[in-house]
Amino acid sequence: MKKIILILVISVFLFSVVSGDIYVKTKTHTDAMEIMGQKQAAKDEIVEQWIGDNIYTNITGKQTMIIDMNKKMIYILIHGNKSYVETPLPLDMKKLLPAQAVQMMSMMKLTLKITPTTETKVINNWKCVGYDMDMSMMMMSMKSRIWVTKDVPFDWKKFQDMFGVETFKATMASMQIGDEVIEEMKKIKGFQVKTEMTMTIMGQSVKITSDVIEIAKKSAPAGVYKIPADYKKEAKLSMGALRGK
Repeated sequence: MKKIILILVISVFLFSVVSGDIYVKTKTHTDAMEIMGQKQAAKDEIVEQWIGDNIYTNITGKQTMIIDMNKKMIYILIHGNKSYVETPLPLDMKKLLPAQAVQMMSMMKLTLKITPTTETKVINNWKCVGYDMDMSMMMMSMKSRIWVTKDVPFDWKKFQDMFGVETFKATMASMQIGDEVIEEMKKIKGFQVKTEMTMTIMGQSVKITSDVIEIAKKSAPAGVYKIPADYKKEAKLSMGALRGK
C-alpha cells in the first residue's frame, strides 16, 4: 500500500485559453530511492500538456488525462493495456477507483498548507515568485518550493479555474481531499514552472524536481484531445494502473 501511495504522490509532480493551442513541456527528475527495502533507480520523464478551447490534455509515458469542459467529462487513458475510464465533472475519484483503493482513501486524508513568499527569481526568462507548500498524510510528509509566473501566453487564471482543481484531484488519485485542501491550492497565483520537493516516508527522503522547459503557441497534433479508436472502455481503474503499470 505504501508503494502505491508513493507512486501516486510522485505523479502529482510529473504530473496543469487562447486563439490556437498552448503547448507546455515539462521535465521531471526523481532521485534514486529505497523505501522498506524496495529500490528504485533515478528516473527522468517528459510530461506534455496541451491547452485548447475548453479542453485540456496531460500526457505522460504511461497515462493521458483529457478534461473536456464542453462535455463536462474527464477521461483517463492507460497506455499499457490500451484502456480508458470516464466520468462526469466535477471529478469524484471514488467512482473510478477499485474497492480496495476506495478503502485506502478513507485512511489517507491529505493536509496541505500554502505559504506565499516574497522571493523572486527569473527561470528560463519567466519572472517567478516562490510559494512554500507543506503536505502530509499518514507517515509521509512533503516540503516543496513552487515557482510560478504570470508571464505566460495564455490566461493562467482561467486555466487554473477551469482545469486546475480537477487535475489536482485526478493526480492525487486515491487520497482523501477536503475542500480546505482545494482552497489552499487556490492561494497559488500563477502558472507553475518549477517545483523542488523533498518527500520523506518511513524516515527515508527523496528529492523530486519538475521544470517547465517550453511554453509555446502551436497547432495541436491530430487526435491529441481524443480517445484512440483501439482503446477499450473500462468501468474503473485497476490497481495496476494506480501503480503506474
